[in-house]
Amino acid sequence: MAWNKFRYPESVYVYTAASLEQAWSRLHAGDAEPFPANPELLRAWIAFHAGDFELAADIGLASGIDGYSVAHKATCIHARYLELDDQARIATFEAVAERCANQQGEQPENPAAFYWHAYSLARYAQGISAVKALAQGVDSKVRDSLEATLALAPRHAEAHIAYGAFHAEIIDKVGAMMASLTYGVKKAEGIQHFKTALALNPASAIARIEFANALVLLDGKKKMAEAIGLYEEAAVCEALDAMERLDVEAAKEELQD
Repeated sequence: MAWNKFRYPESVYVYTAASLEQAWSRLHAGDAEPFPANPELLRAWIAFHAGDFELAADIGLASGIDGYSVAHKATCIHARYLELDDQARIATFEAVAERCANQQGEQPENPAAFYWHAYSLARYAQGISAVKALAQGVDSKVRDSLEATLALAPRHAEAHIAYGAFHAEIIDKVGAMMASLTYGVKKAEGIQHFKTALALNPASAIARIEFANALVLLDGKKKMAEAIGLYEEAAVCEALDAMERLDVEAAKEELQD
């Protein structure tokens, strides 16, 4: 696919190996990713944080299975925020999900293999019909991979965000009773996942955005003021890399609508 460029070139998020190691715990509070020992993977992560998602993905894939995590993340963030073609976006998420399934077989203890599987499948499902997603069992696969992620990495804030969103979306689709009986999801548990994510990563704009979206799905106008407040908080979060900048700008755009 043709990769679009990071759309905020006036912002420079350039890290050296030393400065990235110093900022790593803050930048990766969301995904619990370990600091890379491999110099090539370090180069891939430097490219990712700078917004050169294509280079990050290329280096990651060229590095083999150990580079899949950075490749998954770079590809998914590009597809979500920078890919303008709907069909290309859907195909990209489907390809990442397939790659993650392969990684799970080779690295069953790597939470990234399961988290990005859930993330890509959830985004893939958003681009296809509900009937097709149901026929493919996408919702159950997303749930299973999120549960596997959190079993391996209980402090994976992004998995908590995704699981909170999953609870809200399933309840919105089928109703609270059916959601509980069929998928074991409940409103209170979904809300708790967001609260856990914010406790683990207080600087997260995306946690606030997804929490706001979930509140509107679950309670509509009754929670609109709270949702707007969360978007306002997200819009003023400090972005330390390209992905975080895209999250913050998404919150600003939502407030303008």
